[in-house]
Amino acid sequence: MIRLHVIPAEGSPFDVSTGLDVLVIGRSSKCDLSIPDRFLSRRHARLFRDGDAWLIEDLESRNGTFVNARRVERPQTVRPGDVLTMSASRVELMGEAVEDSISTDFKSRPVSAVLQKTTTPPPLGLGHDSGELRRYADRLALVNEVHHALAGPITLGELLDLILDRVFQHLQPEHGAIFLRKERGGFERAAVRSTANAAGDLVCSERLIEEVAHKGMAALVLDTQTDRRFDDAASLLNAGVRSLIAAPLLDPKGALGFMVLSSNAALREFVDDDLELLVTLASVAAMRIRNVALAEGAAERQRLEWELKQARRIQIGLFPPKLPELPGYELYAGNVPSRGVSGDFYEVVERAAGAECVLMVADVSGKGLSASLLTGYLEALTSVPIEAGLAPHEVFNQISGPLLRRTPTDRFATVMMVVLTPGSGKLRWANAGHDPALLSRRSGSREWLEPTGMPLGLIEGAEYRSLETTLEPGDLLVLYTDGYTEARNPESEEFGSDRFADCCTAMRGEALEAIAYSLESELDTFCARSAASDDRTLVMLRRKVEG
Repeated sequence: MIRLHVIPAEGSPFDVSTGLDVLVIGRSSKCDLSIPDRFLSRRHARLFRDGDAWLIEDLESRNGTFVNARRVERPQTVRPGDVLTMSASRVELMGEAVEDSISTDFKSRPVSAVLQKTTTPPPLGLGHDSGELRRYADRLALVNEVHHALAGPITLGELLDLILDRVFQHLQPEHGAIFLRKERGGFERAAVRSTANAAGDLVCSERLIEEVAHKGMAALVLDTQTDRRFDDAASLLNAGVRSLIAAPLLDPKGALGFMVLSSNAALREFVDDDLELLVTLASVAAMRIRNVALAEGAAERQRLEWELKQARRIQIGLFPPKLPELPGYELYAGNVPSRGVSGDFYEVVERAAGAECVLMVADVSGKGLSASLLTGYLEALTSVPIEAGLAPHEVFNQISGPLLRRTPTDRFATVMMVVLTPGSGKLRWANAGHDPALLSRRSGSREWLEPTGMPLGLIEGAEYRSLETTLEPGDLLVLYTDGYTEARNPESEEFGSDRFADCCTAMRGEALEAIAYSLESELDTFCARSAASDDRTLVMLRRKVEG
């Protein structure tokens, strides 16, 4: 059984353990490992076992498969620790999964079972002096006290400190900490406390995180040094932790995080009652943490909405304020963001005193504000070489390296660039991993201007080439982003390049604004008028028919 840690382009990282000997990876839901990444091919790569070895094979993907930054040209062996890069997604090989050997010093119980026990009243007929009845009454009083203590207006940091106050007051550990889930996966220590005479520091092993946070179990470890489950948890063993309890902070959507208490002293050994009390406190804490997070999130959303509006104003200022007027040609350009600001960008600019006109459409990885920032950087990178008169492939060769070196590793851009010579209709073009531009001929035939290189900023030393064709009178050139072709209907069917081309071809002789309107109408109908999930950018050029 092989274990994989998947870091997708969209969404949170996740782990996969599988006993399959062959694992097809791609963005299709039919793949053995489906990764949410729109730049992945539907069937991108194949991971398979050969004897005791594992190999990776690229399945003729559009953007390639890389092992530790080296492109996969043929099936090659991979080992634990290797990183597979496919588009903006990464898959880390964690090695073979093995079953844990669990000693009797470790107890784990589902939180739901613990809460049911602690909140179920004792049977009727018990006397007022019953120990079971007293424990139930004490626990109700404690829950009521904690609710009141945490009920007022409070920040998240203050809330976590108050939670630890109550935990240390009632359970008296040496070390205690609250871990909260990070937005991009994993957990971080959000609050920590130790007693004045505590030895060492609180540490938390991956084994404990797996049991408590991922499985939703409450854990009681009587002695970490004799429990085989922690044989390889050097962090715990080196710290001398001998007794430990932990409980997840659960809400309806899963674990917000977890609380863990530890003790090094032989005088403090946690028992079942301690675990039940911690689970009770954790259930109250989770509700309050969720409420505070929602309140802070609402305020943050208001601030972000204002910032998005300002960012969109700045971004609109980067688009050409007015399209050039080319005698004998018609031009159209438009951009529709899916999230207030766009990860798409377009440029239409004359150069060489009007002897040439450059058309460019770009789509950067990601969406929203971060993607829009990258479009601004891309515009700055391309403006100088474009004005200098460089051919499309020369522009790409010049900017791909800086884009790679100065942006995060999961950020890159697909770009389609065309240079028109208006006098002759000659088109010089290069395509950096972008959706093929459509050339709809007056005769009714169609051509696709396919990629001539990989996306910009993906690997060091990437090279590109330009090709040439001619725009004849009546011909229509359409540059676009995949917000059109990859739009989906309620049945998850893509709009696709064929429907896109059919619509453009059918309207080829109409006004360019009418073609754009027709495309939007077709998309709205196809998608059942659902909100756009991706940015859409369209640039069209048509050569007029003389006379």
